[in-house]
Amino acid sequence: MFGAIAGDVIGSTYEWHNVKNIEFELFSRESRFTDDTVMTIAVAEAILNKRKFKNPFKDNAHSKEAYAYALKAYGKRHPNAGYGNMFNEWLSAKSIKPYNSFGNGSAMRVSPVGFAFNSIEEVLKEAKRSAMVTHNHKQGIRGAQSIAGAVYFARIGKDKSFIKNFIQHNFKYNLEFTLDEIREGYAFDSSCQGSVPQAIVAFLESEDYEDAIRKAISIGGDSDTIACMTGGIAQAYYRKIPKIIVDQVMLRLDSGFKEVIRQFNSKYDIQY
Repeated sequence: MFGAIAGDVIGSTYEWHNVKNIEFELFSRESRFTDDTVMTIAVAEAILNKRKFKNPFKDNAHSKEAYAYALKAYGKRHPNAGYGNMFNEWLSAKSIKPYNSFGNGSAMRVSPVGFAFNSIEEVLKEAKRSAMVTHNHKQGIRGAQSIAGAVYFARIGKDKSFIKNFIQHNFKYNLEFTLDEIREGYAFDSSCQGSVPQAIVAFLESEDYEDAIRKAISIGGDSDTIACMTGGIAQAYYRKIPKIIVDQVMLRLDSGFKEVIRQFNSKYDIQY
């Protein structure tokens, strides 16, 4: 999941100041983590410590509830991370009732699912659970399952052709375009259907982790979230993130985030 977090941090300065090429500075003094990182960490800790996040009126924690309470806990702990209006309303509500969103928030936070579970059936089931606590619209679920599935297959060594065919066949996303074809006209779109395919194609066209992030940001739009989605898949596939990126991102994370990352990497034997 660290690859997703790094994509978010690198993309954070370009969300409202888009670049349309791959030649840009990866980090600046303004680079920071956003809601993408906060929610990714929340999903990771829900997977690690399901019983920590449960309905106080129930003895047994269901995984779907664990995701909901983890998202609420982390969202309230980091209230200024850049959440959308609907998510902010959900955070402040006493209920955990979802709000039928098809935004890409479900997909940007899901990469830990692709790293943690050991069959595509489990991955898709957990991706759906992690999404539907807020994004219970079919497009929100589809986006989360697509990214989680791509991470999973990248992690177990499937090639890009397999991953592309799996996404197109199972989720009906059109991946038959190039970034060069869309770059000039692509604009901000925070829906799953308007950003998940672009994030996947950025991975498919990449040569290594850094190249994947650069390509994701180069199309503009919702840069931090697209880079976050691309980054999770790229980490799983390339298994190597440049040390300078790791070091710079870690400087920008708080100790609690670092501890969840450490525990997650240790439990699931993730190295980069």
